[in-house]
Parts: sequence; structure tokens; C-alpha cells
Amino acid sequence: MNIRVMVDMSVTLLHHGHIRLLKKAAEYGDVVVALAADKDIEKYKGHTPLLTWEYRKEIVESIRYVSEVVVAPYILTDAALDEHGVKFLVHGDDNFNTVSKDRLIIFARTPAISSSLLLSHNHRIESISVTANSDYAAQQFYETKPANHSDTQGERRRNEPSLGPLSFNAVQV
Repeated sequence: MNIRVMVDMSVTLLHHGHIRLLKKAAEYGDVVVALAADKDIEKYKGHTPLLTWEYRKEIVESIRYVSEVVVAPYILTDAALDEHGVKFLVHGDDNFNTVSKDRLIIFARTPAISSSLLLSHNHRIESISVTANSDYAAQQFYETKPANHSDTQGERRRNEPSLGPLSFNAVQV
């Protein structure tokens, strides 16, 4: 039997730091993702996830580094690892689980990225209303005309700031 390692996640937001952690975890064994239940996310993060546990599970199962997804408590213990036949918990250096130190594999967080940072940025951007005209919505959000528009070919409207995607200067470790 292969060594099984666990990575705990909520996946209310998925970013490249999560994928890099899963990739590193796969170097130690078969990756079992302990996916937090909806009620635990509400309790510990203070919000209801936009996607149900079943949809978040489907997303995580599609990641090539993941062997299995299980429901688990938000704060993991040795008992949770034992329940799933897991030898180690792989986590970023922000670990708050109560797993024994000899069962932890800790990695530095991916520089300049976190779900909290992304959410904080997102709250600063005004929402756009849902519309049947996606070109209109894109134009309002990105403050551009559609790229195939004959007038501008995607140029920004004059005297208005860009609200393009958030960019980070991450250092690869």
C-alpha cells in the first residue's frame, strides 16, 4: 500500500498556491484532500460557501494530484488522519490543526497569494449586474469595448482607470 498524505482545504476559492501545495504533497504519497463541510466553513470562516460541498468535491477530484476527497472537520486531529489511513498532513506554514508534529509536513506559503488577499481585492471592485448581453457586461466591467468591436479593437475608454485582473509578482520557490 502506498503512503497516504492529507491536505485540508475548503476550496471556497482555488488558486495556484493550492495547486502547488497539492503537487508537493503528491511527491510524498497519494493525496487525500480533507474538504471542509459547508457548516464548518460557515462556523470558522463566517460565510456560506458559494458552491456546495458536492460541487467543491467535484472540482478537487478533477485535479490530477488528488487521489481521493473526503469530508473532514475544519480542524484536523491525529484521529482524523487515522480514520482515513493517512500518515502525514501536508500544510502551508499557517497550520492551525492539532496534528502531532511528527505527522506534519509543512511548506512555506506561496509568496504574494492567499485566498484572503484575493477576496480582499475582489471586495474593492464594484460588482456588475447580470445582463443577457455579455459584451455589454464585459465592456462595463473591463471598461473596454469588446476586442472585435470595429471602433476600438479593445482600447480602453479615455480617462478611465483599468479594472483588469489582479496580478501578483510571485517568486517561484
